[in-house]
Amino acid sequence: MSPDRRTAVAAGSLFLLTEVAAIAGAVLYRPLLGAADGRLAQGADTRALLGVLCEVVLVAAVAGTGAALFPVLRRHGEGLALGYAFGRLLEAAVIALGTVAVLALVTLRRDTEAADGADVALAALHDWTFLLGPNIALGLNTVLLAYLAYRARLVPRFIAVLGLVGGPLICASAVAVMFGAYAQLSVAGSVAALPVFAWELGLAGWLIARGFAPGAGTAARPDAAAAEPAPVRR
Repeated sequence: MSPDRRTAVAAGSLFLLTEVAAIAGAVLYRPLLGAADGRLAQGADTRALLGVLCEVVLVAAVAGTGAALFPVLRRHGEGLALGYAFGRLLEAAVIALGTVAVLALVTLRRDTEAADGADVALAALHDWTFLLGPNIALGLNTVLLAYLAYRARLVPRFIAVLGLVGGPLICASAVAVMFGAYAQLSVAGSVAALPVFAWELGLAGWLIARGFAPGAGTAARPDAAAAEPAPVRR
């Protein structure tokens, strides 16, 4: 297996891991965020802690996709490749901040003498980090990667187009949520997230099954020719 093929499998596996970890984490700790009057259902704190572990895996996987893809992406635009890698780090950092809010919320909900309103503030903090990280930052990172994939033909065009459509759409949906057009967890929000979800699943499946398109691994950067001296004729 060539280095680029190993990179494709690793990146595809990390993309799949982000989807599984994100969904599992949200399902596990959602009852904690919506607990009425701060009252926890039986075992809700344990479920929330398991959800936090899923979020930790998500943070590592999100950062890992940027690192794994960088060696290939830089051949087709080093600036954009750096932007994608740092964008994924930023996205991971915002998710981690929301995870800390969930941990603090677990502590407050266990303490019956916690200050009134503190748990509500932490739940709001988590919701805002969810909006800024897995929505706006994800959308911008999706556009960067999809543009590079489309321009360099790293994957079939229809997969790249999913990202080019889904990235701006999820960003626009996040802005709509920010201004109160509809709730984060709503039919409209779910529909707006579908193209990005399909993009990540399609990209992951293609990279694992087929790898990068032929020639993607040997594509040269625009300045590559200038970096190599021309042979001297005798």
